[in-house]
Amino acid sequence: MPFISSIDSALAAFASFVWGTPLLVLLVGGGLALLIYSRGRPYRHLGHSIDLLRGKYDNPDDPGQVPHRQALSTALSGTLGLGNISGVAIAISTGGPGAILWMWVTALVGVATKFYTASLAVMFRGRDSAGELQGGPMYVIREGLGKKWMPLALLFAVAGLCGLLPVFQSNQTVQLLRESFAVPFGWISADNSLWFDFIVGCVLATAALVVIAGRIQRIGKFAVRIVPAMVVFYLVLTLVVIGSFWQQVPAAFALIFSDAFTGRAVAGGALGAVIATGVSRGAFSNEAGIGTESLAHGAAKTREPIREGVVAMTGPIIDTLVICTCTALVILLTGAWQGDEGIAGVSLTTEAFSQVFGGWGPIMLLIMVLPLAFSTIVTFWYYGVKCFVFLFGTRWQNFYTAAYIVLIVIGAVASLSAVNNLIIGMYAVMAVPTMISTLLLAKQVNRAAHNYFTARDLEESAGEKPKT
Repeated sequence: MPFISSIDSALAAFASFVWGTPLLVLLVGGGLALLIYSRGRPYRHLGHSIDLLRGKYDNPDDPGQVPHRQALSTALSGTLGLGNISGVAIAISTGGPGAILWMWVTALVGVATKFYTASLAVMFRGRDSAGELQGGPMYVIREGLGKKWMPLALLFAVAGLCGLLPVFQSNQTVQLLRESFAVPFGWISADNSLWFDFIVGCVLATAALVVIAGRIQRIGKFAVRIVPAMVVFYLVLTLVVIGSFWQQVPAAFALIFSDAFTGRAVAGGALGAVIATGVSRGAFSNEAGIGTESLAHGAAKTREPIREGVVAMTGPIIDTLVICTCTALVILLTGAWQGDEGIAGVSLTTEAFSQVFGGWGPIMLLIMVLPLAFSTIVTFWYYGVKCFVFLFGTRWQNFYTAAYIVLIVIGAVASLSAVNNLIIGMYAVMAVPTMISTLLLAKQVNRAAHNYFTARDLEESAGEKPKT
């Protein structure tokens, strides 16, 4: 229908516009400004994050809902998954190997961004309508900047409500199961899969409801078990591939660096296109500055905002510098990126693994992706319900949960290109209030960081035990 087609085109144009150069400048330029403003101080305390994640400073009496490691696992469960597999492949197929270097740049400045956003999420926690302590960009804006900035807080909450729906995740999860498992094994035919999609959608919805019923505490416990296990599993897979081609590893890194500045390969010599591709894929991968990470880190049990900032800044390192780099090396070392032009996205990564593991390659990827995709679905419910409660209060949140569960099933069986474009576009809109508020309140984070790290250094020099 012409009307539906025009809506699809308009939403596609909207998504393309909001993920354009202005947003990338805000995310990367803002992150670089924060890096310079902090004088690189957070980077010098990465080792401290290990102690925090080990629970060395945990205190069950601190305000918040979950320990540091569960907050980080919840945040990572919203970023790890198909983006690390298909996103890297898309970057290489559209921008060439050099796009990976610009993904690394995004991650390096994203470390500073997440340090500030997560610190602020704890520093300016606020009460919802039921009196429960909450964190996230909308509360940072309300508590830290005041009522005159409330339109920014409302913008984030509305964008989050639209951008954190489960239809895309359920749609892609079912598609991956169907194309990598059900169709190849002859369970269903490619053109007659509606019943399969519906059944899987119902299973996903039921499983999600079980986890969601436990709220952030159960989500955190689920994520802290699933995320580290799947990360280790994927690293083992990639290391096997890298080990098979270990002699070519230096050449692969050399190709990434040289192509990043020559702009050859698929980008047709356009250096700007290589940079834009790498930056956009990196930003979409680690979500630094989008604000979703603050919704998770704001629930951490701590009285020290800087501690959660130190924990959060490990996210881009794990997500982009480690996982995405491993995926890139697999694609480059196997030569899959130079194969058929029609192979792109997750199919490109699958082809690369198949060259080493044969028919087991797609199955192994499926084992890794499915739990992470499901964890993203339940994590997005938590993010979305926080936005809903901020806008409408806690009284009606069960209606949101019911609608969310139904949308999991709808997403599994429907072709939702228009809705997906809306989700992707609104996801980008969240970055505007997040980055503006972070830059405006950065001075307070710097002051708190100076006090915290100075006190910690004095304790260590005096040989005192860490204070919780």
